[in-house]
Amino acid sequence: MPDLPSKLPPNIDAIIEEATGLPIAAKPHSDALLAEVAALPSLPGVYRYFDANGELLYVGKAIHLKRRVSSYFQKDHGGTRTGHMVSKIVRMETTVVRSEAEALLLENNLIKTLNPKYNILFRDDKSYPYLKITSQVFPRMAYYRGAVDKKHSYFGPYPNGWAVKESILLLQKVFMLRTCEDSVFANRTRPCLLYQIKRCSGPCVPALTKITPQAYGQDVKHAEQFLRGETQVVMQTLEAQMMACSDQLQFEMAAELRDRIAALSNILHQQSVETTGSDKDVDILAVKVQGGKACVNLAMVRGGRHLGDRQYFPVHVEDAAYMENAAHVQTTDSDAAEVKSVEVLVLEAFIAQHYIHVPIPAALITNVEVDKSLLKALSEQAGFKINAVHNPREQRRIWLEMAQNNANIQLARLLSEEGSQQARTRTLVDALELVTDDIDALRIECFDISHTAGEATQASCVVFHHHKMQSAEYRRYNIEGITGGDDYAAMRQVLERRYSKIVEADKIAKITAEEAGAEPKSLMPHIVLIDGGKGQISTAREVFEKLGLDVSLLVGVEKGEGRKVGLEELVFADGREKVYLGKDSSALMLVAQIRDEAHRFAITGMRAKRAKVRVGGSKIEDIPGIGPKRRAKLLQRFGGIRGVSMASAEDIATVEGVSKELAETIYRALH
Repeated sequence: MPDLPSKLPPNIDAIIEEATGLPIAAKPHSDALLAEVAALPSLPGVYRYFDANGELLYVGKAIHLKRRVSSYFQKDHGGTRTGHMVSKIVRMETTVVRSEAEALLLENNLIKTLNPKYNILFRDDKSYPYLKITSQVFPRMAYYRGAVDKKHSYFGPYPNGWAVKESILLLQKVFMLRTCEDSVFANRTRPCLLYQIKRCSGPCVPALTKITPQAYGQDVKHAEQFLRGETQVVMQTLEAQMMACSDQLQFEMAAELRDRIAALSNILHQQSVETTGSDKDVDILAVKVQGGKACVNLAMVRGGRHLGDRQYFPVHVEDAAYMENAAHVQTTDSDAAEVKSVEVLVLEAFIAQHYIHVPIPAALITNVEVDKSLLKALSEQAGFKINAVHNPREQRRIWLEMAQNNANIQLARLLSEEGSQQARTRTLVDALELVTDDIDALRIECFDISHTAGEATQASCVVFHHHKMQSAEYRRYNIEGITGGDDYAAMRQVLERRYSKIVEADKIAKITAEEAGAEPKSLMPHIVLIDGGKGQISTAREVFEKLGLDVSLLVGVEKGEGRKVGLEELVFADGREKVYLGKDSSALMLVAQIRDEAHRFAITGMRAKRAKVRVGGSKIEDIPGIGPKRRAKLLQRFGGIRGVSMASAEDIATVEGVSKELAETIYRALH
């Protein structure tokens, strides 16, 4: 960001008016911000806009940084999307780069990592799986997800785990490579079932299976060739080996090779997509935009085999597309200005963000034409030329049509699901008579307590937001310092721990917002669901009154007659009458779903904690002199870590293999 002078010149108003094209009185932004805009250089770069709360609004790139940024402040955008965003800008940061390619790569790196509010975002950050072949005397074939290295061979990436596992099954049938863990492989004394059904050559016991490292290495080599798409080379090699064995009267080996060739031929015949020419590694990209939503379908061809596809659903599509085109038109001569379609902008955003950390093939097939500058930047990053074809022929056209059909189907499914989810949320809002203008922002937190006869008590907090459960925001709370089985005390503790922090955070946010002249944002949910009836709600009410919170947020889910599903009633802390929504109510189904998820999350946490307590976790293992065998004997004798803790040193010393000195050490460690 360029440095501003410590003292602004006396004619700063005239300078700003000349730079922005607006009289100073018409500007909603500070003089310092407009002066910063006027001081921008005429170089390529990336700019970032922030609001009063420090939240990142937008990240953009520009060939001419001053011209592009000034375009946002040159006129009154009114009630448009651009105007709404520009009105929030309080602070700006810029970074000057050497070229348009650098600007594009930096822009999408920042979008990927910072998640700005008005950019097209692809939030699926799941890593892609690979098929891994290790570098050992008898290499292992395995499913792998993570960073790759040069020590082993990696093939992929694959669109999903199923594609990797399917490839492993194919390779087992033809090349019979091992898939067992190294610990299992090193301790086998006889071949496993996979050897018996001819899915492995049995390198774990070469003395019995007669497999040599050289022969196994040939199978590994053929498997790697197959994965690289060199299928004809593999077929010819196997055929030559079969004929050689036949000439040498090794008919059993020849028959085995014949079966392998037949299996490989069958696999190649079953492939739904056949490659032609040099199309061994290709990505097929199809985008579909409808109803304010977008879907990008990525189909992957690796080694000449179609591995399947994967769908991505970006957010902020319309807002980002509108602002990108508005800025482009304002900084381009009207005769030459070309407004990009939403489909093009979405696909370009996907390509730029997706291939930052994912290997890119040399050929892309797309259903819309993408900017050549984008391909140039990706080529510079990859170190080889990347071509994109948007009007393919023959086999490539078939691939693209398949990808387009999948994009259409998946987007239609998403729109249907979101429509039903929104309708369900709306029904709940109406049933509870909530006042909210944006049901998308409705946030519900639900609490449940789980324990076994007072042991290992845990509380769960699950979150419903944007019409779905947000598992990344779930929380578990270990409940301590209460009488075992006291659910009311447990609920009191978890609510105090949860919302006392939110109250403090809201106070700080309010002070910060008032200083900046912005509207404060509360972290409190719109509804707090409690799994329980009047007793639990009364406890929750006491906590909320103590913290100064609105008790109308509290809603209890009370089980109905006979604890039957569908007969639940909603209990309120503010004195309202109970509400029975009806067993066919979509609102009750939503409440039940959230309640059941809280129950599930609490139970799984409780069971894990209980198991750790009963087994002793790592506490007993950390004692010097205690290994797995002695630990097992101690736990077997006393029935768990609690029993060991209650035993005296003399009792512990009676266990086989435990001396008096060790017994004293164990006793001191547990007390």
